[in-house]
Amino acid sequence: MKDILIIGGGPAGLTAAYELLNGPGDYRVTLFEESDTFGGISRTVAWHGNRMDMGGHRFFSKAPEVNAWWEKLLPVQGAPSKDDLLLGRTPPLAPGGPDPEKTDEVMLMRRRVSRIFFDGKFYDYPISLKPETFKNMGFAKTVKCGFSYLGAMLHKLPEDNLENFYINSFGRELYSMFFEYYTENLWGRHPSEIDASWGAQRTKGLSILGILKDVFGKAFHVKNREVNTSLIEEFKYPKLGPGQLWEVVAARVEAMGGTILKNAQVVGLERRGNRITAVTLADGRRFEGDAVISSMPIRDLVGGMNDVPAEPARIAKGLPYRDYMTLGVLVKKLALVNKTDLATVGGIVPDCWVYVQDRSVKMGRFQIYNNWSPYLVQDLENTVWVGLEYFCNEGDAFWNQSEEEFARLGVEEMLRIGLITDRSQVLDTHMERVKKAYPAYFDTYAEIDKLTAWLDTIENLYCVGRNGQHRYNNLDHSMMTSFEAVRCIRSGSTDKSALWSVNTEKEYHEEKQKS
Repeated sequence: MKDILIIGGGPAGLTAAYELLNGPGDYRVTLFEESDTFGGISRTVAWHGNRMDMGGHRFFSKAPEVNAWWEKLLPVQGAPSKDDLLLGRTPPLAPGGPDPEKTDEVMLMRRRVSRIFFDGKFYDYPISLKPETFKNMGFAKTVKCGFSYLGAMLHKLPEDNLENFYINSFGRELYSMFFEYYTENLWGRHPSEIDASWGAQRTKGLSILGILKDVFGKAFHVKNREVNTSLIEEFKYPKLGPGQLWEVVAARVEAMGGTILKNAQVVGLERRGNRITAVTLADGRRFEGDAVISSMPIRDLVGGMNDVPAEPARIAKGLPYRDYMTLGVLVKKLALVNKTDLATVGGIVPDCWVYVQDRSVKMGRFQIYNNWSPYLVQDLENTVWVGLEYFCNEGDAFWNQSEEEFARLGVEEMLRIGLITDRSQVLDTHMERVKKAYPAYFDTYAEIDKLTAWLDTIENLYCVGRNGQHRYNNLDHSMMTSFEAVRCIRSGSTDKSALWSVNTEKEYHEEKQKS
């Protein structure tokens, strides 16, 4: 029997634990989670009968293996959910699937609506130049954006930073309106200081040519057989939020004989030659193992090892992260008017989350939990449960605000941009902090290939997940890195290339060529 040590109880770590115990091979699995909850940044926080999704997580993947995994653990609904019943609508249903009104272990099928809020108006996300967009921007601004894009097409800038990537892709005017401030707010750095690969990764499949095709197709009533997924698409979502899935997985892991230790922060990794032999916890406990699967931040992973050469140590120490804070705000109603043709309970706007581009506030996004799942809100018909998201760095002045100070700021900014009209609309608030939510693409990130090459020389170490690979992975990508790690362990392979090839720029450019 081989002892496998897994660091982190988020999607990557729990996926690896489940896969090892649910397949061939004889493994003793021990998982270390530094907090008292599962899911990492995909956790769900319960507060006074309402639930908060940290960051907003769509369960959508092009990978059949991932979709089958989700379906096995939380089957798709076979009957309407609470809001479907109230609105008299019928969502896509799985024959024989569970009824969400009768059981909690179920995935809902949801509509995705996510837009940009700029200058008091809604714009599609990603931006689409349709009549409503022209009306919002005005004729002069629209013409200016068009000529700006043409100029960018004729005079390409070197794509050695994120600013140039966005300007080449959309023109300087649209970049200034919809990318520059939001990006700087998110990362705490101007786009000119950030690696262009982040932009390529986050705008896969989005191009001005596609946007223009959409514009003229609508203008001349050309029927498009393809579904326009820029504004609305379907996705799966656990009835009680994303953390519910990882709580289910953790229970299954333990039922299969795995050991899960909560409040168990790994602070040290003993390295002998090209192998990790043991990990040490903050409380001094030591665990030996035959292999280690790590989803902890690379900076902490390398920082906790002994005898690390100077170059890998320097690169790892310089890797940057961005943290964020969320304020849950329960209100009687929102002042935003639903001008779409999408029906909602209480007539609220249909968005799951909204990107805030208003330079007068620090708010980066806000979520409307009612639209993620009707079961996240205790009183669905009479209240709206909103999550305000702010980006910061752990330990800075923003991070160190008291809950009272943070609540006061959040409510003030809701008033400023017109989400509510009066403070009396606020019924309750709750603050959550999320560490290392976003691995950042600047500082020593430019040298990450050197660092990963060194990590790969450690034969029994497998780096998985968003922080484990310092890559802005989506949920399914994080899971896929764990699938690959488990395959390596089962086969005895020390070739980690499959782990690092998930969600790479090589993959992105190949997709572009096929499309």
